[in-house]
Amino acid sequence: MTIALDRPVSVRFRRPRGLGVAAASGFLLLAFAAAVTPGLFAGDPLAADPLHVLEPPSAAHWFGTDQLGRDVFDRVVHGARHSLSIGIAATLVAAGLGVLLGLLAGLSHRYADEALSRGFDALAAFPLLLLALLFVAVAGPGTVGLIVAIGIATLPHYARVVRSQTFVVRQAGYVTQAVAFGDSRTRLVLRHVLPNVIGPIPVLAVIGLGEAILAAAGLSFLGMGPQPPSPEWGAMLSEGRGYLSIAWWTSILPGVVVTLLVISLTVVGRRLQRRFEGRTA
Repeated sequence: MTIALDRPVSVRFRRPRGLGVAAASGFLLLAFAAAVTPGLFAGDPLAADPLHVLEPPSAAHWFGTDQLGRDVFDRVVHGARHSLSIGIAATLVAAGLGVLLGLLAGLSHRYADEALSRGFDALAAFPLLLLALLFVAVAGPGTVGLIVAIGIATLPHYARVVRSQTFVVRQAGYVTQAVAFGDSRTRLVLRHVLPNVIGPIPVLAVIGLGEAILAAAGLSFLGMGPQPPSPEWGAMLSEGRGYLSIAWWTSILPGVVVTLLVISLTVVGRRLQRRFEGRTA
């Protein structure tokens, strides 16, 4: 006997819900450790101990010690504040400038919009790390230069979204009605346009934060960020690369923390993006 099916059976694979929870929990745990005084979780990241140089991970030193006898775990925990601060500041610079320039492009006449759009395209055509490296080379190494360089290099992502949203909003009926009622241009932008175009920005910022942290670590690895003995993750990777053959933990473990943080932010950002777009899978 055969059984006829009214419609084909489809098998739908769902991503495990626990992945998003685990990613968000990992980020919040690291953010809490960075926001609260790191001394509650770790010791002095600059304290050298010549008697315990390049010791492997143990109960006394969870991530081992480096070439100066400094506890790698202490430096990773304290470095979270440096890396997160740089990433957040760079993301704020990128989002702020991106929203401003995107609004300007979307509300300007054709020639101004064309010039700004080509500028966004030119910036986006370069790899993030290469473009940020160019800006750092001009502005000089250091934390401030690093933040500005990463912020400028990543602003096209925000500017393009705001520009496209502005084109949609300016055609809306409530905007046309506000113009008919005689609202000033400033009031029109601040009350009607801006609140309706910045919706995707927080979602983009979560994803962009991971990119900014990764770029900051890469530039610091090249010596363009905070200088040693600052416990910054990229600088730690650079310091430990000469000891990989005899003390892999000095670079590998900080690198694992950077990777897990970036993955966590990317997963959380993608989940927020799907929810923002109305998708459940």
